[in-house]
Amino acid sequence: MHPNALLELCAELVDSLLLFDKPADALVSDFFRANKALGQRERHTLAETAYAVLRRRPLLQHLAQSGHGPMARRLAILAWAGNDAFLRGALSDQEQQWLKQVAKIDRNKLPEKLRHNLPEWLVDPLRQRLGDEEFWKLADAINESAPLDLRVNLLKAKREDVQAALEAKGFKSTPTPFSPWGLRLEGKPALQKLDVFTSGQVEVQDEGSQLLSLLTEAKRGEMVVDFCAGAGGKTLALGAAMRNTGRLYAFDVSGHRLDKLKPRLARSGLSNVYPVQISSERDERVKRLVGKIDRVLVDAPCSGLGTLRRNPDLKWRHSPNAVQELHDKQIAILNSASRMLKPGGRLVYATCSLLDEENEAVAQAFAEAHPEFTLLPAQDVLAHAQVDPAQAAVLSDNGYLRLWPHRHQSDGFFAAVWERKK
Repeated sequence: MHPNALLELCAELVDSLLLFDKPADALVSDFFRANKALGQRERHTLAETAYAVLRRRPLLQHLAQSGHGPMARRLAILAWAGNDAFLRGALSDQEQQWLKQVAKIDRNKLPEKLRHNLPEWLVDPLRQRLGDEEFWKLADAINESAPLDLRVNLLKAKREDVQAALEAKGFKSTPTPFSPWGLRLEGKPALQKLDVFTSGQVEVQDEGSQLLSLLTEAKRGEMVVDFCAGAGGKTLALGAAMRNTGRLYAFDVSGHRLDKLKPRLARSGLSNVYPVQISSERDERVKRLVGKIDRVLVDAPCSGLGTLRRNPDLKWRHSPNAVQELHDKQIAILNSASRMLKPGGRLVYATCSLLDEENEAVAQAFAEAHPEFTLLPAQDVLAHAQVDPAQAAVLSDNGYLRLWPHRHQSDGFFAAVWERKK
């Protein structure tokens, strides 16, 4: 494809993303479906450039003011994530001169909002929580793209064997530092055609998400519920931990999300999973299981702000009001899910949010309303679940699991673990 044609396509994609009327990943998928002739490298350049615009929108819009031509094209030029020589082939002499001028600007001397590239309503709570120095480390981390993590399906393969199989295909990986199931890949290779993927030996899953399944510690022969299963990444990890025995219910209010679980389930070799679409947390099927379940994982609907490296559009699509509404919904879901547990049963509440309001505040409100549950220190649970005790301590904060992109190189996750008193 001619360089200018690819740059124009890039500008078109950026334009549609900046309307913020649909999740960025869905828009990118739609765009690729409409442009089927694009090769793998072209898709990678388009997606990475568009996401770079979303990550640093305030900075790039500021720098773009001095240029000429359509704004979306200027933003795509500034954020270009492909080959530099290829980009030069698309630029006019005037654009090349402009780009050289922009490169001379010392970005460290720009106003704070152009360096952290976060909405102000998000800056204050994060700064209060982390302090100034660490806030900037977090801001830098979430303005980078995330690595690609895999979870090895231990029903089908050993981690070292999968690592060797990837190496044989030219893909380098390292074991994840905390999860005993994970591999972290270098770069963003296309996995869909690899044997280890098609045969169900691996699933794409962030290390933080793997740790939530480890905290649940689902065992052989148990009755387990993944209460907000979504597309089922954690469901599959739980099913493998149960060694394909017992019953694992995957509940979700979205049939569309559960449909995405089906091909993954087929690959995984699991036959102990029962996907169930529920109307709400008060569904009759939830009531029928009251007092019968060994373990419940509630990966609650949340702002998703812990995934900003992957979903940078979320910081521009959310608001403080949306977070307050989520807080209320999270408490309602947790209250309802907790009723399913039998005495001695385990409840895990988790989010992929960075905000105390969705995390500690929800856990504390639940604990005050439910004296029949005892908090289990996250580091003890992790140490019991095959995580090195010294590592488990690093992942724990005040008895909860607390993961940060700048500290742990994972998405931002929170989890609280309780046991129903016997």
